[in-house]
Amino acid sequence: MRLDRLRCSGIFSGTLRSIRMSSTAAANRRLEGKVAIVTASTEGIGFGIAKQLALDGAKVIVSSRKQDKVINAVAKLEKEQGCTVKGIVCHVGKSEHRKNLIKETLHHFGGIDILVSNAAANPTFGPILETPEDAWDKIFDVNVKSAFLLAKDVIPLMEKRGGGSVVFISSIGGFQPPMQGLGAYNVSKTALLGLTKALSNECAHMGVRVNCVAPGVIKTNLVKQ
Repeated sequence: MRLDRLRCSGIFSGTLRSIRMSSTAAANRRLEGKVAIVTASTEGIGFGIAKQLALDGAKVIVSSRKQDKVINAVAKLEKEQGCTVKGIVCHVGKSEHRKNLIKETLHHFGGIDILVSNAAANPTFGPILETPEDAWDKIFDVNVKSAFLLAKDVIPLMEKRGGGSVVFISSIGGFQPPMQGLGAYNVSKTALLGLTKALSNECAHMGVRVNCVAPGVIKTNLVKQ
């Protein structure tokens, strides 16, 4: 009898743990029904963001310039329980790619509620006064201009859905460069802080929040370069 009680107690407590875990998982899916785009999201910081958004219940579009990376990232995320993801090749510096990213997101998921602008480039390393003009242009085209233009196209769609959220991924280098040799890159990340301030004021009445995240030094491929 005592053994039976212990067995029953074990089963019951295990069931309770399962219920608690299920309830916690359900509670954490606070983004259920939302649609998110994360640029440069097949590895590193972007992949981590895409994964967490999907685990929180959002339908997520991951993107990258390379098809094989998109396929691999989608395959990894689809193994996570409850994750709904699609992958699209997108070079954010190209207008036609940005427009296709939006078009395909609407086609697959019917709207856009969240945009995480994570894509960044840094083709040069060295003193800022030695930055070649073409490198400067690429850094600002990808890191700042494309981020703005993508937000510009997405925000009106968010407003029609009753609101949304735009998040620009800046860097600690936008405040205080942690290392020498990334001058132009750091300036572009500082520019994102200004863009966030300008857009947040203009978009508040649309119900669209605009925020900026500035990570510290993280061992991603960009840092390794």
